[in-house]
Amino acid sequence: MKKEKDKMERIYGLNPVLEAIRAGRKIQNIFISSSRHNNVPEIKKEAEGRGIPVKILPPTFFDSTFQKGHQGVAAEVLPKTYINLDDLLRIPVIKNEIPLFIILDCIEDPRNFGAILRVADAAGVHGIVIQSHRSVMLGPEVSKASAGAVEYVPVSMVANVKHAIYEMKERGITVVGADAGADNVAWDIDLKVPLAIVIGSEGKGLRKTVKEHCDILVRIPMHGKINSLNVSVATGIVLFEILRQRMKNS
Repeated sequence: MKKEKDKMERIYGLNPVLEAIRAGRKIQNIFISSSRHNNVPEIKKEAEGRGIPVKILPPTFFDSTFQKGHQGVAAEVLPKTYINLDDLLRIPVIKNEIPLFIILDCIEDPRNFGAILRVADAAGVHGIVIQSHRSVMLGPEVSKASAGAVEYVPVSMVANVKHAIYEMKERGITVVGADAGADNVAWDIDLKVPLAIVIGSEGKGLRKTVKEHCDILVRIPMHGKINSLNVSVATGIVLFEILRQRMKNS
């Protein structure tokens, strides 16, 4: 068995570290750059209240250890754990809410995954399903891109997303695939029902075999010269159309 310290990873950025503290993630140490330790009183206060050690280190430590955008703040934390698919599917039942899930079909860019987590948190998504291969995993880059939203959106990892689609259908959840070539426009269909939105990979979109398992495919109409959207932007548009319809109906 590895010691707990050996399992630690380092996340970076003001919001990711602050939200990790607030969410109660196991934190070994917090690192703050000597060039800005007087400018992060909120992190210091939160850490002190929870008995988390804070170490003041030179700016060179951050520049040589982390990617651009570290903001002179980092933390040693236990990695985020994935939730079992059955437990994920129980979340809306426990909350007595209409289910809303995202299934990611081979998203590979951590920045896109992080941005999807951020919009998912804002839209009240109950959880995200990813595949265990040909997909980006949770980690420091995803945490940074999510601005801390990774702490609040449950993620389930499965061997094949088609299994998750099957399980959701069995529970009465309509599976909607986002596809640029679809006949249906997203806001022309009923999105007030229990839903799982399937989002395809960057550049390639949904795999053919995944499309075939969806109940319906929808597209976002576009009028510009560039006939594509960033995957996280497209996800946000569909999610907030779902919210618009559900709020209008309430």
